[in-house]
Amino acid sequence: MDVSIAISLALILACLLLSAFFSGSETALTAASRARMHQLENEGMGRASLVNLLRRDNEKLLGTLLLGNNLVNILASSVATSTLLVLVGEAAVPVATLVMTLTILVFSEVLPKTYAIRHSESAALAVAPFLRPLILLLSPLVSLINLIVRLILRLFGAHGSGMAVGSHIEELRGAIELHRGPEQETQHERAMLRSILDLGDVEVSEIMIHRRNVATIDADEPVADIVRAVLESPFTRIPVWRGDPDNIVGILHAKDLLRALQQREGRVEGLDVLEIAGKPWFIPDSTTLLDQLQAFRDRREHFAMVVDEYGSLQGVVTLEDILEEIVGDITDEHDVQVAGVRPQPVGDFIIDGTVTLRDLNRQFEWRLPDDHASTLAGLVLHEARRIPEVGQTFTFYGFRFEILRRQRNQIMSIRVTPPGEDAETEEPAEQG
Repeated sequence: MDVSIAISLALILACLLLSAFFSGSETALTAASRARMHQLENEGMGRASLVNLLRRDNEKLLGTLLLGNNLVNILASSVATSTLLVLVGEAAVPVATLVMTLTILVFSEVLPKTYAIRHSESAALAVAPFLRPLILLLSPLVSLINLIVRLILRLFGAHGSGMAVGSHIEELRGAIELHRGPEQETQHERAMLRSILDLGDVEVSEIMIHRRNVATIDADEPVADIVRAVLESPFTRIPVWRGDPDNIVGILHAKDLLRALQQREGRVEGLDVLEIAGKPWFIPDSTTLLDQLQAFRDRREHFAMVVDEYGSLQGVVTLEDILEEIVGDITDEHDVQVAGVRPQPVGDFIIDGTVTLRDLNRQFEWRLPDDHASTLAGLVLHEARRIPEVGQTFTFYGFRFEILRRQRNQIMSIRVTPPGEDAETEEPAEQG
């Protein structure tokens, strides 16, 4: 074999190997998990730190990889063409085009990128030390190319601000949705992670215990009756009112009451409940769960009264209510179990109107919107635009809702049929 041809083949092989390196590096650094690289950097791995450093200037990184890849690909094709001109004459151009296209596609693009996708983290850690000096070497040329690209984009009105990538929160949400599996534990983990991200968007009005269901005590009742009510209640903190149920004047803690009775050796005569009751803490109903959770921690309190913009009492919210939004229902031996959702043999559900949409979406992975209503009854009222009669049925968002029971103007019970294979349109529909 002629020496010049051997040198040409060796040069082509070197260019193909470099092309495979650039192609695989681009895929590996793009596909490697950012969270995993950050964790490895925190654990002291130098290569992970280098990967994160390269990614911080993503424009320069991609520019270097593309410049190197195109440079060696063009060089390999040119050398192959000139070599074949000597061997086969005028047929060199089409032959070189066909051979080099197939060779570059298979060995320098598909093969290294496939490997990099399957082993993205290890590949990114392996190539990072070699890319750092290369980026420094080609930095002036890459900066010039990027400047030319930005100028051309500006001529067509494409500015940098319009090329923003999605927020980190949305990236996390997408990662959570990918965390799927048939196991109950996986579903519960996904629901918990979703709830954590939603803490800053959900208001306390959506999870509070409505004033209608809040156990309260009249401060003017006989002390013996108050003690009996506290002992019979499943709650440790009970609001105390005077004159008007909306006029909350204190929060009575069962432990404080028992401690006072112990000091008086069990005598209830002359005991002033308001003296041992704590000061009520009022918060607006628009407070987000994230802010309220932080407020509970700062004040070292677990109980707050919720009021609307007019100062009217709306309900109560506790630390446990917020934690249940993350981990699901927390019950103990003193909790009163209220079955708000009753599955039926045919696949539908009989659900109390007060059950929140967030609980339903989390438990059954439904997608009922909670932008305009927090409870199931509120959703039906919002979509129906009127107070429905018992027996009326509605179909919206693919679900069928049948009104089973109504007390005055409040919807008490609804039969919900989830969408099936023959689900109707998502447009709201009514049947008499």
